[in-house]
Amino acid sequence: MRICVYCASSETIDPSFRALASEVGTRLAAAGHALVSGGGRVGMMGDVARAARAGGAHTTGVIPAHLVDLEVADTEADELVVVDTMRERKRVMDESSDAFLALPGGLGTFEELFEVWTSRSLDMHRKPVVVLDPDGFFDPLWAYLDGLRVQGFVRQAGLDAVRRTTTVEDALAALSP
Repeated sequence: MRICVYCASSETIDPSFRALASEVGTRLAAAGHALVSGGGRVGMMGDVARAARAGGAHTTGVIPAHLVDLEVADTEADELVVVDTMRERKRVMDESSDAFLALPGGLGTFEELFEVWTSRSLDMHRKPVVVLDPDGFFDPLWAYLDGLRVQGFVRQAGLDAVRRTTTVEDALAALSP
């Protein structure tokens, strides 16, 4: 199975997040999965890819040309796809993946997660969408979204289109269709 992992490319985050990304990469490889990522070799994005490769997983990185230098492209990826735009990046990542896993991250991570989550909630795909949150990073988001549900802006079925997990083991189990 080809697992797309969304996560931070920041180098200035707490080391525990980077350790989580490495653990995810190691465990994906041990389970025989391939990795699809945003194609950067820095931050959590680089950590998950390096760990996956070290475990023998095939890695595909997809990165827009204008980010190659900024994010320092993962030139060690088994396959590095350079595209023109962020929209094209997401399309290629989506089409190349059998399931999606979001780890803690910033604006890009949230944007990618919300797009595949929304598409799943609208039955535009049936691929699993999973969030791994061992330390409550996403708790403010869940509270906000529940408030939107209470106010009628979000259907419960939409919220149920994503699986929330707190351990790598549970996340990997949830990624299976």
